[in-house]
Amino acid sequence: MISAITEKAKQLPPITLDEMKCIKLMNRTDTKFVATIAQLNDFLLAVQGKYYIQVKDDERLAGYHTTYLDTADYKMYRMHHCGKQVREKIRVRTYLDTDDTFLEVKNKNNHGRTKKKRILVNSLESLQAESERVVPFLAEYAWYKLEEISPVIENWFNRITLVNMGKTERLTIDFNLRFHHLKSDGRDSLSHVAIIELKRDGNVPSPALEIIRKLRIRKSGFSKYCIGSALTNKELKRNNFKERLRMIEKLENQHK
Repeated sequence: MISAITEKAKQLPPITLDEMKCIKLMNRTDTKFVATIAQLNDFLLAVQGKYYIQVKDDERLAGYHTTYLDTADYKMYRMHHCGKQVREKIRVRTYLDTDDTFLEVKNKNNHGRTKKKRILVNSLESLQAESERVVPFLAEYAWYKLEEISPVIENWFNRITLVNMGKTERLTIDFNLRFHHLKSDGRDSLSHVAIIELKRDGNVPSPALEIIRKLRIRKSGFSKYCIGSALTNKELKRNNFKERLRMIEKLENQHK
């Protein structure tokens, strides 16, 4: 699977991290789509001539490891499950290719806009030792104090990042997702599903949207934290995610 995607990715013109600096999109709208790996391969062929691909040291696929934190009663998970538009997620993400680790706070407002703030940290385990920086950061940008949250679930995935030729939007494509719930010790993976996320400030024109429609790729909300948690911890409420979980299971089973 990864080798086929890598071959498609090699056919896209590169853009470096330095060239990407002008496309921050820290206050943005996100639109997510769930595709099969077969659809992803077709998508990567169709965007040729319309998008650059982000590269680092000539690598087009990046590896990520993320750990989400939540309260003891899973308040952040429950707010998403209940359909609250205004919600928050707190995570520690390591970019495996650079070994940089960030503590990140993502807030979504009632207009569907996402705002992300982050600081560089040494590791998940060092948050307490770095409290002189972490505590003020959370006090300014998060709803929760450091002592109120703890690691809940971790995931790993590969990512392709695309930028349109006009440099007005960014597309991330996540695949090869693996989950491990730290409380239940449950594990699961999605081998045949990819998550395409369109990130842009406002409604700037997007060449990808027409391609997505032609390939009949489904628009669908997909939170790695919530879906991963629902898959790996059977004690959590999941009623409002059942339709999404059934769709994902159907897409996965198409290739088994």
